[in-house]
Amino acid sequence: MSTTADSHAAAPATVTVRFFAAAREAFGTKQSTAEAATLGELISVLTAGADTEAVTVLERSSFLVNARARTDRQAPLAAGDTVDVLPPFAGG
Repeated sequence: MSTTADSHAAAPATVTVRFFAAAREAFGTKQSTAEAATLGELISVLTAGADTEAVTVLERSSFLVNARARTDRQAPLAAGDTVDVLPPFAGG
């Protein structure tokens, strides 16, 4: 017997990904779209086939989802969300 929670497993959503600073350089673009159900899945999608530099940048980056810091990689993403990839910044 299926429960309501089981039937609401996160489905992949199309999200906008914006790359800043070193992430922009590593991925060669300011913005892209991707499909993922969670932030962790999005990171996996972005690293699939990416070069070593891009993977390293993602490992060190912080993420904003709809302008809010997100550290829980299992939290669901929704269609239309905007995910900002923010690598560590130097300077002041």
